[in-house]
This record gives sequence, C-alpha cells and structure tokens, in this order.
Amino acid sequence: MTQRFFAILLLCSSLLSAQQRFTLSGNVTDATSNESLIGVTILVNELNTGTVSNEYGFYSITIPEGEYTVTISYLGYGDQQRSIVLDKAIRMDYQLVPETEELDEVVVTEDVEKINIRKPEMSINRLSIQTIKQIPVVLGEVDVIKSILLLPGVTNAGEGASGFNVRGGAADQNLILLDEAIIFNSSHLFGLFSVFNPDAIKDLKLYKGGIPARYGGRVSSVLDIYQKEGNSKQFQLNGGIGAVSSRLLAEGPIVKDRGSFLVGGRASYAHLFLRLTDNDNTAYFYDLNTKLSYKLNDSNSLFLSGYFGRDVFSISDSFENLYGNSLVNLRWNHLFSDRLFSNLSLIYSDYFYGLELDFVGFEWNSGITNFNLKYDFKHYLTDDFQLNYGLNNIYYKFNPGEITPNDESSGINPDKLIDKFANESAVYIDAEHKLNSKLALQYGIRLSHFIRLGQDQLNTYENDQPVLFDPELQIYQKADPLATESFSRSDVLESFTNLEPRFSLAYSFNDNTAIKASYNRLSQYLHLISNTNSPTPLDVWAPSGRYIKPQILDQYAVGYFKNFKDNVFSFETEAFYKQIDNRIDYIDGADLIANDAIEQVILNGEARAYGLEFLLKKNLGDFQGWLAYTLSKSEQRTLPRTPEETGINNGNWYNTPYDKTHDISFNGTYKINDQWRFNTNFIYQTGQPVTYPIAQFEFQGLVVPQFGLRNVNRLPDYHRLDISANFIPKRKNGKQWKGEWVFGIYNLYNRRNAASVTFSENSETGVNEATRLSIFGVVPSVTYNFKF
Repeated sequence: MTQRFFAILLLCSSLLSAQQRFTLSGNVTDATSNESLIGVTILVNELNTGTVSNEYGFYSITIPEGEYTVTISYLGYGDQQRSIVLDKAIRMDYQLVPETEELDEVVVTEDVEKINIRKPEMSINRLSIQTIKQIPVVLGEVDVIKSILLLPGVTNAGEGASGFNVRGGAADQNLILLDEAIIFNSSHLFGLFSVFNPDAIKDLKLYKGGIPARYGGRVSSVLDIYQKEGNSKQFQLNGGIGAVSSRLLAEGPIVKDRGSFLVGGRASYAHLFLRLTDNDNTAYFYDLNTKLSYKLNDSNSLFLSGYFGRDVFSISDSFENLYGNSLVNLRWNHLFSDRLFSNLSLIYSDYFYGLELDFVGFEWNSGITNFNLKYDFKHYLTDDFQLNYGLNNIYYKFNPGEITPNDESSGINPDKLIDKFANESAVYIDAEHKLNSKLALQYGIRLSHFIRLGQDQLNTYENDQPVLFDPELQIYQKADPLATESFSRSDVLESFTNLEPRFSLAYSFNDNTAIKASYNRLSQYLHLISNTNSPTPLDVWAPSGRYIKPQILDQYAVGYFKNFKDNVFSFETEAFYKQIDNRIDYIDGADLIANDAIEQVILNGEARAYGLEFLLKKNLGDFQGWLAYTLSKSEQRTLPRTPEETGINNGNWYNTPYDKTHDISFNGTYKINDQWRFNTNFIYQTGQPVTYPIAQFEFQGLVVPQFGLRNVNRLPDYHRLDISANFIPKRKNGKQWKGEWVFGIYNLYNRRNAASVTFSENSETGVNEATRLSIFGVVPSVTYNFKF
C-alpha cells in the first residue's frame, strides 16, 4: 500500500514538473549600432508559437520546460537560430546583423508569416524606412506622409495639400505621434513636404481600424512614428544633398554600449536662388531632431527626445508667416520582472502660428500647447495571454489668436481672443488572447474623461442656441449673446465621459489563410476649425464644451488574408463601415478666422463612410511592391433641429470634401544588381468634391455668384506616374564612405492635376470662365545620399 502511494506521488510529481513553464525574455538590437528593433519575430519552432518585440525592443514569452530551437527574424536583417534548454527563466538578448553587412545570409521567412497571419491585427499598415526612401517623390525629398498615400484607404486633397485622409475621415481625425508626442501640423511649406526627417525615423505604423485601447483622442486613424535612438557603438554621420533641401544626421556613443546621442538637422534653400533674380520673396523650412539614450542597467533605461521645426514664408518686407511644432519627451523604461515591462513618459508639445503684416502694422500669433503624462505596462502572463494597461493625462492650453501692433502709428489696438483650457485623461486595459491554434482575440476597453476648464469669458444664449434659423430667409444666422460669464481656471464648464470598447479576432483556416473582424469605438474631444479641403497653418483647434460636443466613432471591419506561393505573395481585402456622431458642420457664409464666438457658425452633424480595400503584395525577389485599390463613400449631414428648419444641404447626406470613390495606387521596386535599383509609383483618384456656382445675379454693380447644393461637383480625376533610379557606386577597399545617387522624375507624363477651379469674368469678352490651378507638372530631381 505504501509503495503504491509513493508511486502515485512520484507520478503526480513528474506530471507537475512536466507542466512547469519558464520565461524566455530579453532585448533585440541592431548588431552594428545597438539600436533597439521594433516588431522582431521570436518564434519557438517546436511549438509553432512566438511573440514580437515591443516599441523598445523588449520581448517575453512563457512556455513549458524543454529544449527548443528559437528563430529570430526581422525584415532587412539576417535571421538567427538558437538552441536553448529552458529549465529556468532565461534572459537572452539578440543582436541582428543588417543584410547589407551579412556575408552568409540565412533567410527563414515561412514560419514568420504563419505568426502574422494568425495575429488578431487588421487595418494596420507598416512601412520600413528603407521602403519609404525608395519611393519616388516630388523634388527628390523623401516624405513619410506622401508614402502612406500609396496604401489602401489613404488619400489627401491633392498636390500641395497638407495632412492626409483615412477611410473617408478628415485630416484632424488622425492622431499623429512622434516618439509618443502629438504632432498638430505634419507638413512643411503648406503641404509640399512632411515634418519627418527620414534619417531620424526608425519605425512607422498606421492604424486605420482595430485600434488598440492604448490609443485615443482621434476617431479616424493613428500614425505612430518612433525616432532612432542613436548608435552606441561608434560615431556615424549620414545625410543627403537635394535640389531644394539637404539633411545631416550625427549619432554616436556617450558611453559605449550604454548611452548614445542623435542629432539631425534638415533645411531647404530654394529661396536663396530667388535672391539671384532680385526676388525678395522667401519660403523655406528647417527642423531639428535630437535624442539621448542611456541604459542604466538591464532593468532601467532613460530616453530624452526632442523635435523643433519652423516654416518661414514672406513676401518682400510687408508680410511674414512663421509656424511650426516643438516637442520634448522624457521616458523611463523599467522592467519589474521578466514578464512585466513599463514605460513612463512626460511629454511637452506645442504648435505655434505667427503672422507679421507690416503693411497694416500688426503681428498675429496663435497656437496650442499640451503637457502629457502617460504610464504604460505590458504584462506577458503566458505565451497565449498578454495584457496591456495604463493611464495618461493631457492638459491643454489653446491660444485662438492675439493681435499686437508693431508700429505705434498704425492705429491698431492690441486684442486677444479668449484663451481656452481643457484636461483629457484616460485609463485602459487591453488583452491579447490566443484561445487555440485557430482562434486569437484582442479585446479591451478605454475610459476617457474630458474636462473643459474655466476661461475669462463665455457667451450665454437664449435656450443655449448660439445659431438661429430665419424661417423667412431660410438661412442660419448668428444669435446675439444674452450675456457673458467669467470663470476661474479651476471651474468646470463642461465634462464628458466615454467608454470605448475595442475588439478584434482572427480565425486561421491554416498557416496561410485567415479571416479577421474588428470593432472599435473612439472619442475625439478636439476639433480643427477649418472649412478648407486640407488643413492650413491658420486653422485653429477648439476643445469640446458647452456648444461643441465630442465626436464619437463606431467602426466595423471584416477582412480576408492570404499568403501564397511560399509567402512570395500576400493578399488582403477588408470591408469597413464607420459612423461618427457630432461631426462639426458650418453654416453658409461662416467666418472662421479670428472668430471669438466660433459656436455661432457651427452645428453638430453626423458623418459616415464605408468601402472595400484590396492589397496585393509581392514580398520577395528582385521585384517587390504592391497594388492597392479602394472603393469607398464618405458623406455627412446635419439634420434640422426643429420642423421649421432646413438643416444643412436640406438635411440630406452630401459628399465630404475627402470622398474619393476610386483610389488606385501601385508601387514597384526592381533590383537589377547591387548597384542599380529602379522604382515607380502610379496613383489614380476620383476628383475631389467641390461646389461650383450654378447662377449669378447683379447687386449694386457687383456680380454675385449663386451656389447650389454642397459638393455635388468634382474636380477632374487625379493621376500621375513617378519613376526613380538608385545608383550605389562601388566602394573602394578600406573606404568607410558609402554614397548613393537618386535620380527621379515626378509626374512623368506632365499631368496638370487641378488643385482648384475658380470662376471669374474675362475682362475682354465679359464671359465667365473657369480657371484651373495646377501646382506641379513634370519635376526632375537629383539627390546624393551619403553615410560614413
């Protein structure tokens, strides 16, 4: 009996030991620079399971005790395989060698793609900085924003337009983050270039849907961009010289293998050539990227990153426009255990807009400043279950505008629009849950809370209606304020609380085929006050409050994903539907500039968008690229508030300015040999909705146009073809210098795409004529890039 008892006890003990699980964790970095790598796949071959490194290169996976082969793979780097005996918790750091440095490259891609197809991620696009640098662009200036326009579901208002539109959403509905700090204006020179220096960028990810709970504050998309940390092994210098701008980036160790610095600058100089022609006009930009990184020990790291950019535009000595972004972020990474990673960030972000009008004798400035505290945790509980949770708090100060006389004889009196203040906070929890070999889920919830704080003055109106309807004229008009109220900064004018559930799933039929679905709700408390088709520097942001309600989005998406031909090709298609409540609309004739009572010209409406996206990619071989097509519809409406009112556009749905029925884009790269590579883009988009006049009448000698329903007309369809060639000269033995020539032609067949169409009377014939404004024809460019 005793022997039988001990036998059972021994059997139970062996079964328990067989179920023991241990954690494999560590960091993944670049072997040549110690730069942390984001999204590296760590695959346990025997279990066909794995994980990916987070935004700081950390990974963790908990699996049963045993002997395993681990494959580490990342695009652009040689793969590694390691054999491990997991009988205790192991910390194992990996250093990957870039393929350009590899002598005997090992490519293991098949198992890596299996993990991607099974992840419950959809509506997400990622572009490597190597891919972005190969895309032909105007004037040869590598552009992050212009690159994502080649992705399905992403458009903009055309050439020279700032911002971008995702799945029929407005430009202000995109959350743009640089090292976690909010960017309010992503463009230089009114949209010709983006504010992101490509040499300083490490990783870019665009979320169009299925947005994780850690993100909030915008209802259309999240563009999450991380800067490089700097080379902690050796000093390195790289840059580029182009036709209109140049850039230079220096990085190196502060303490070898522990600390590093990065400083990058970029500036345009096309305005210098204007002076050779006695032209006093000026238009240029400059920006500066900085980062300091220091590894205190295996569990603690500090990062200090910054960005400062400015645009200057002036006409002779009578007009000067200055605007740009500034941000600073101090971050602390801490590893509580091999399963619990944390990041604490303290962020300052500022957007400034200044205008100096010497010919009338005053200066104008406006802007928005915010302070953001966020604390995020990633908890690797098992290989099948991970938690992300955290909190953040953002304090905003809005300066709608201030006028200061710069000449005592101008007769201009100082004036200040009323500053506004707000606080936005949130807590969230998000789970990544693999139920079995076929079904994986990601689900979470975000609780957001927005407080509109006290300000010096606030108008009050009868029945809280700042906009009235005139039944005789059948138009909306401004209401006269009854009085104004004054508040202290600590007073709460209005508060909003919203629960934002997020859910996505992936069902895998096999290693190469999956269907996915997602739902997310998001809230947006800030609004860009603009009735132009794309953002301009003069636009101002306004917080939600008594008269402006927060936008609320519900988005649904389903998709089919497939890898085939041994992962040489991949295909994905998604259908989406999104509904937005409280989308701002403007009454006819709304005056938005320097308006201290903006509530008198806006109404709360609704918007919707739906469509189909297709993406076919070739991932391997000498020829790589993708073909994307989107069929979509984007509409909005503002219903009448009472039976007597008409609503906007008679209360009917009408096209938003960013409705593009058809959107086709192609990108291809062909590598001939180690020296020559050819690249091409093709873009076709349905013309942008506009409102043309339908008649005219004469009033006191003036010809006044009469407009019909909103956005029933369209600009001509937009399309163009770009090409470029990259040439890398052979390096001489022992030389550290690496050079590259980039020859490009933007808009190869000289398509005169319409930026706008205006109507005016021909002074000679007296006939009204339509005039098309085009910004670019064919534009050749040459850029020289270097690194040593």
